[in-house]
Amino acid sequence: MSDPVQEEEDLPANHTGPKGVINDWRRFKLDSVDQSVPQNRRELLRQMSSPRDDDKERVNRKMSVQEYELIQEEDERCLKRYRKQCMQDMHERLSFGPKYEVVHELDSGEAFLDVIEKEHRMTVVVVHIYEHGVKGCEQLNSCLDCLATEYSSVKFCRIDAVATGAAERFSSEVLPAMLVYKAGELLGNFLSVTKHFSEDFFATDVEAFLNEFGLLPEKEFAACHDDEEEGGDVE
Repeated sequence: MSDPVQEEEDLPANHTGPKGVINDWRRFKLDSVDQSVPQNRRELLRQMSSPRDDDKERVNRKMSVQEYELIQEEDERCLKRYRKQCMQDMHERLSFGPKYEVVHELDSGEAFLDVIEKEHRMTVVVVHIYEHGVKGCEQLNSCLDCLATEYSSVKFCRIDAVATGAAERFSSEVLPAMLVYKAGELLGNFLSVTKHFSEDFFATDVEAFLNEFGLLPEKEFAACHDDEEEGGDVE
């Protein structure tokens, strides 16, 4: 029969249930503890995270009071990092398919058809058809560059109207145009799409417009947003 203590120590991280969450938090705090913390407090954290047999009686007797005191003094940034790590781990387990993160330039009608027909069936494809010199096209390109970093599972593309091979269908009067596909099916066909925005529009406006039609998946984690939140911590 296997040693029950050994089995407990061999359990993987990311346990479920209250005990698992508490143990994960203790391990995370132990790994990230500042080396400037006094040795006696580091030793207490070690005992709470992975007690040896000879520690257990001492931990069971003292931990409730001492751990409470440590929790009161925890740095909030450490707790935020733990929450972020848990969310990222969960996202990685649930995420699927390729990541794009940039806007892809299509150079021909054939490339346009390929991106519609050959992408993963769960991938949303957003294609911006533009023409140099047409009002709003350059600004929309900039907006999509930003959204591509926040929605890395969405394939954002752009193509010059002339390169599509159907310039007569995409004259300057209907540009910029934004087409949205999934599994080869056209989900959104927005001609002169900038008429839905104010003269000065931003990525958030385009994002809100696409979300209004349910065309974007859940947003990816934005590192810059997390950094801004951590920078605003109260000392």
